[in-house]
Parts: sequence; structure tokens; C-alpha cells
Amino acid sequence: MDPTQFDREKLAAVIGKYQDKKWALIPLLQDVQEVFGFIPPESIEPIADALQMFPSEVQGVVTFYSGFSLKPKGRQVLKVCRGTACHVKGSRTILRMIKKDLGLEEGETSEDYQFTLETVACLGACFLAPTMMVNRDYYGKLNPTKVGAVLGEYRKEDKEA
Repeated sequence: MDPTQFDREKLAAVIGKYQDKKWALIPLLQDVQEVFGFIPPESIEPIADALQMFPSEVQGVVTFYSGFSLKPKGRQVLKVCRGTACHVKGSRTILRMIKKDLGLEEGETSEDYQFTLETVACLGACFLAPTMMVNRDYYGKLNPTKVGAVLGEYRKEDKEA
């Protein structure tokens, strides 16, 4: 599925679970992002209407929290830790290798929407330094061989899907 294509029926199905529950804005936004891979800008107004809010209120929450994105992301979101422990253990080399392998800079998404590369201040897994996440999976004690194997698995998994 092309993430740039907006499916109003899918959005309506997600919104339907939260209709008129203003308290549910964040869980609703999380579900929308889970379904679409991001918060489509076209979804702001329907979400606001369903929760009896102003679109600016919804937009404010989406832009405030870094976990939400208004731009499509890849199916595999790589987050490389830049915390002190990871930095000392070589995360800069790991990041450089990933950039070269994927042909991406920080914050970029591949044209085929397979990968998005991000850096974060800390993943909270200092004992595994250097560390990265792919979607919700942690990978620690990284070295070039291990990084290559992880990326290879996600490439293989994506081709099989």
C-alpha cells in the first residue's frame, strides 16, 4: 500500500471506536498512525469532528508529541541511539554505516517507504550500548556485522510480505 494514498473508509473505522470520547484523542491518534504509518493531514478535521474538538486542538497535540508524524514513514523505522553510553561505545560509526547502507540521512525515508532513519537522544538501554530500534524491537551491542545482518533480515522480510 502506498502510504501517500488516503483511505477515508479506514479512517472512519478507526474513528468509530472513539466517537464522542474527547479523552481518547491520543489513543485515537496512535491507532491512526498505526494504520497509516503517520497522521495524514486530511485526518485532522474528521478526528476533531468526531471528538467534538477544534482542528487546531488536534493539530496541537500531533505537533507537540514527537511520537506522531504528519509525514509518511517507512515500514521499518530505525532509531539509532545517540546517548552518552552509545556514543562512547561507537554509535556514530553505526549511524554512519546505516546511512551508507540505506542511502539515507537522519530524518529521511526511502523512496519505496521501506525504511526511515532517525536518531534519538536515548533509548534507555544503555547496558546494551550501542543500541538501535527497528519499529518496536531493540538491537544492542551493535557492530558492523550485526547491523548488516539486522538490515538484511528486514529487507528479506519486506520482500516476502
